[in-house]
Amino acid sequence: MELIGNIWRPTTLFLDIGGVLLTNGWDRTARRKAAEEYGLDYDEMNERHHLTYDTYEAGKISLDEYLDRIVFYESRTFNRNEFIDFMFAQSEPFEEMIDVVRILKSKYKLKIGVISNEGRELTEYRISKFYLNSFVDFFVSSCFVHVRKPDKKIFQMALDMAQVFPDKCLYIDDRSMFVDIARDMGMRSVHHLNVNATNAALNQHGLTAFI
Repeated sequence: MELIGNIWRPTTLFLDIGGVLLTNGWDRTARRKAAEEYGLDYDEMNERHHLTYDTYEAGKISLDEYLDRIVFYESRTFNRNEFIDFMFAQSEPFEEMIDVVRILKSKYKLKIGVISNEGRELTEYRISKFYLNSFVDFFVSSCFVHVRKPDKKIFQMALDMAQVFPDKCLYIDDRSMFVDIARDMGMRSVHHLNVNATNAALNQHGLTAFI
């Protein structure tokens, strides 16, 4: 950890995927769009989603099982693969933020780790589609470790995997609760609102990206 003025520059950057590097994978907006596209009852689908999605994100059921519970519990005029393709197509990159992380990794030799709540199939698709593993060193995703934020265990797992003390880390998330939890554990944290605000916050921790 390098001292810059009165600032100790972090050696490890943890961040979320949905809302930071990419759009949210399967959020309320995407589900409503799916309901409209396929003629589903949104309220019923959404209620079923909330009853089972945490289980999917925790890696305890597959995407097929999740979809059996929220969509394919009765006969449909469309097939499963068509619906999955639609789900995956809702993911889009935040190119500027991805560029920021790439630059910071190269410039400061940072260790980059993801801490995210996502289901396995969606996580694997998003990592592959947007080449996240080309700059992220490891993924502490809820589907892999069977623990979800806001459980502190998932943050501790990330620290253990990185073999780093909390005060040498900086955590970025668009959810203020998760930012607060990371801060309570001793990490420096940034509540991500947009790339410009996050860049300004990173500057205060001795990390400067020019894009």
